[in-house]
Amino acid sequence: MAKNQNKNAAPENIEVVTKTEAFFDKYKREILIAICAIVVIAAAIIGYVQLIRNPRIAKANDALAKCQTYFDADNYDKALNGDGQGCIGLLKVADEYSSTKAGNLAKLYAGLAYAQTEKWEEAKKYLEAFSGQDDAIITPAAIGALGNVYANLGDNEKAIATLIKAAKAADNGSLSPTYLIQAGELLEAQGKADKALELYQQVKRDYVNSMAVQQQEIDKYIERVTK
Repeated sequence: MAKNQNKNAAPENIEVVTKTEAFFDKYKREILIAICAIVVIAAAIIGYVQLIRNPRIAKANDALAKCQTYFDADNYDKALNGDGQGCIGLLKVADEYSSTKAGNLAKLYAGLAYAQTEKWEEAKKYLEAFSGQDDAIITPAAIGALGNVYANLGDNEKAIATLIKAAKAADNGSLSPTYLIQAGELLEAQGKADKALELYQQVKRDYVNSMAVQQQEIDKYIERVTK
């Protein structure tokens, strides 16, 4: 995790370290909210594809639904590995039903479950394996979650690029402002105030009526990097 990597930081990097750690603390709640949104919408999609009369698809959906019960209850170990009874676990669903939509969603759930338990390398593996679709919420939120995983792994360059990609993919006032602000704060941590300012100004320009922007008080971000 990024915080562990900063124990031996040189004195001249103390300010950057502090800003980066503040970033993780500040966005813990937002990340959890985004994950919950993904889960709810993914569940709706699973219910839809269950209408398709294909035995393999139905079996995959049923297997994923059992894993989702544990995921929703924050029992990530059983969600991932199964309960030895009726639930085979997300890892097996992703592997055995990889060609189905349920198998693909299992990769997303697995990545999120690993992220929730701070197993960042495993989270990265499964979130990268998830195949996004042409939608405005699930895929952008999955990309955003991956961006946060990169940040926790200390790969800030990739984190910034991925968060900006998530904001572009979403292009809505619910998700985009949060991802742009996250990317902006990481840029600030790198001492790139001018680049951060561009993102903050984009938020104010493109999502001025968004409740998310009002809650983030975007003018304070702009003022901070223009002092």
